[in-house]
Amino acid sequence: MTALAYKYHSQRARKRKKAKLNFKALVSTGTASLNLALASVINRLPNTTSISHPKSPRHPSWFYIQNMDCKSWGSRDIVFLCIIVLSLIHVSLGAKVRHFKWEVEYMYGAPDCQEHVVMGINGQFPGPTIRAKAGDTIVVDLTNKLHTEGVVIHWHGIRQLGTPWADGTASISQCAINPGETFEYRFKVDRPGTYFYHGHYGMQRSAGLYGSLIVDMADGEKEPFHYDDEFNLLLSDWWHKSVHEQEVGLSSNPFRWIGEPQSLLINGRGQYNCSLAAKFSNSSISQCKFKGNEKCAPQVLKVRPNKTYRLRIASTTALASLNLAIKGHKMVVVEADGNHVQPFAVNDLDIYSGESYSVLLKTDQNPYKNYWVSIGVRGRDPKTNQALTLLSYSATPASKLPTTQPPVTPRWDDYNHSKAFTKSIYALMGSPQPPKTYDRRIILLNTQNRLNGFVKWAINNVSLVLPSTPYLGSIKFGLNNAFDQKSPPDNYDSSYDIMKPAPNQNTTQGSGVYSITLNTTVDVILQNANALAKDVSEIHPWHLHGHDFWVLGYGEGKFKDGDEKTFNLKNPPLRNTAVIFPFGWTALRFVADNPGVWAFHCHIEPHLHMGMGVIFAQGVHRVGQIPKEALACGLTGNKQN
Repeated sequence: MTALAYKYHSQRARKRKKAKLNFKALVSTGTASLNLALASVINRLPNTTSISHPKSPRHPSWFYIQNMDCKSWGSRDIVFLCIIVLSLIHVSLGAKVRHFKWEVEYMYGAPDCQEHVVMGINGQFPGPTIRAKAGDTIVVDLTNKLHTEGVVIHWHGIRQLGTPWADGTASISQCAINPGETFEYRFKVDRPGTYFYHGHYGMQRSAGLYGSLIVDMADGEKEPFHYDDEFNLLLSDWWHKSVHEQEVGLSSNPFRWIGEPQSLLINGRGQYNCSLAAKFSNSSISQCKFKGNEKCAPQVLKVRPNKTYRLRIASTTALASLNLAIKGHKMVVVEADGNHVQPFAVNDLDIYSGESYSVLLKTDQNPYKNYWVSIGVRGRDPKTNQALTLLSYSATPASKLPTTQPPVTPRWDDYNHSKAFTKSIYALMGSPQPPKTYDRRIILLNTQNRLNGFVKWAINNVSLVLPSTPYLGSIKFGLNNAFDQKSPPDNYDSSYDIMKPAPNQNTTQGSGVYSITLNTTVDVILQNANALAKDVSEIHPWHLHGHDFWVLGYGEGKFKDGDEKTFNLKNPPLRNTAVIFPFGWTALRFVADNPGVWAFHCHIEPHLHMGMGVIFAQGVHRVGQIPKEALACGLTGNKQN
């Protein structure tokens, strides 16, 4: 590699501007992604030699530094960048490799006190919690013991910088792991935050294949807020009907909807045939009587008075949007999807599938009482009872139930309540800011349609079908016959009336890809519309793999020219999941700086199963050597990497 230099006199102003912008981006990525982030910074400098990701398995960042003549750049900004990079490398040397050996299998369980088959890991449901520190490498040897179906695991919120094949998306980043086979997931967790993992093959998330992934601050680093202890709340919904039966119904003509969940679960525990608060219910449901060792008994949050607790909350629901409240206690929101936000206090919070939050809770109430923690359904007419557990002060036995009723979940269609919470989220001061302009705008119309009589969800009138060969391999090796070569449209017919059912409700299927130029800025406008039935428009939480995006704004009705004047470019939150409200739009912006092939889809499990997603590909030629096991199927099965 030759020394990096450029023409100082002619491009000095441009150089200093880029150095400042990219320095902020570099710091925000954390030490684990240092190698790729540094390469991105250097590659954007004028008149420099392009750097590809080196193959050194240990500390390849030294490779960059050894070939960087910082003094020759002639700029204090660039020299300062070198100093910071060296400091980050020093911190990264303390990172650990954390090994896990997992076996995925079906087993009997009773998540809501009714015995059913669940999908577990090492005999656990939910799966084991992974706990690591920023900069650590996670290695999971995953063995498929399902006997008759494949499996993959997606590490939700982990950007997979430099390891796109470890994203865990069947037919996109890798082949499904066949029964009896073992696949090694190896990736770095580059930033602290509240994350989780889940199955991403068929509807295995609905079957219970999920667990928590918590990334703490690196050694020597501190959160911008104080707390004494913490709890982890992983929220999910649960059906008594098997996922295989659900899948058949969704793919049938006539269409058979999965219905509302039978139960809501907190850390895999809920109650279907009884309630902790039966005496406050209008139904005939019986009072739960637990001894404490039942697998469906609630996990009580035992706290000490006058302390501050961090609640890490993540939603891996297949369908339900949720609301969480704690009787008599306010919560201060401090984190969203692994990114710090400006703290703000709430009495309750809405959380959509794919989202995560951290809130701070002060135990400043009467310590001789216990308090309800309630989870209820939002966005859909609820036919599912609240999930309940207790916030129990140390001076009070956990068996002592509160004498007042649990918090009442806001009415399911009170969207003003939902929007007020969502629009209160702003990035913490000092967070990375979005580019001021975009290079490409993609407007994605969300519609419910029919295809040869079958009910589908479509984006710009294309319902996504995944190919048998993973996109990452087929694009890497130029296998143009592996998927549709026609790119999906960037927009939809401007005459389309989003407020009414479409006159022509038919759609098409496709496996095409949005090819995005590496390091460009992309705006995505998610446009909601009327579904098949009149006056029906559903909530859709959209999740982007491989990136975070800035949420620039929300609006009512159809997005139109001039709406960008309302965008928040000052302190928009960075998220990986964002909701579009009924008959409205949501504007997102991201930088396509992570080579790979990435899914972008509605996180409602049956909606994705019915085609509600798109595929973004960027810089695949820059992806390094892909493990053979990731591509051992379809047309890449005989390819040598």
